[in-house]
Order: sequence, then C-alpha cells, then structure tokens
Amino acid sequence: MSQQDARKNNQNASDSENSPICAVLRILGAKWAFLVLDELLKGPQRFNELKRRLSIVKTQSLTDTLRHLEQNGLVHREVFPTVPVTVQYSLTEKGSDFQAALKEMEKWGQKWGSYRHE
Repeated sequence: MSQQDARKNNQNASDSENSPICAVLRILGAKWAFLVLDELLKGPQRFNELKRRLSIVKTQSLTDTLRHLEQNGLVHREVFPTVPVTVQYSLTEKGSDFQAALKEMEKWGQKWGSYRHE
C-alpha cells in the first residue's frame, strides 16, 4: 500500500469518527439510553419508577446510563431534600429534541423489528 493510499484510509476513518452519527452515539453512550429517553418522554420520573418500568435494565446500568445522559445534557437530575432523599429525572430541551429520532426508530422497528428471512 502506498503512502498516499494509507493517508486516504486514515482520512476516511477520521471522517467516519467525526460523522454526525458517531457524534450521536457518543452522546447517547449506553445501549439502554434509547429506552431511558423514551420513558422520560412520558414525563419526569423518580429513579425507582424508571427502574420498575425498565425492568430489563439492571440497577447499575440504569444509574450509569442516567449519569451519562445527564453529563451530556439530555437529562436533568433534581434532588429533593426529603428523608430519604428523592431524585427525579426529566428531559432537558436537548433530550426532548431527540423525540423525533426515537419515533422514526420506532416506525423502523415496527416495520423491520421482527425480520423474517424470506
């Protein structure tokens, strides 16, 4: 492989890493992020509510996902000074703006989710 070909391959890899799709995947992070965002579109929820509704997600994974989404500005975490402490999660404007993408994914999943090899 020539140096020119190697540079071209490196440039293509760099372009892929900087693509909008890669940016979205970095922002969302965890595989459970889509389910968490979809659930929070229904309105603000406490951690245990989310845990009950997303029973497929382990507690630590839910915690990590919420933390990641909060750090990336999609989820707002509000702490209420009760005993015990109450924490409520809601979507930020940035998180709510992802709703259209989720709806399109839902439509795609309805069409292709139960793929049958024909």
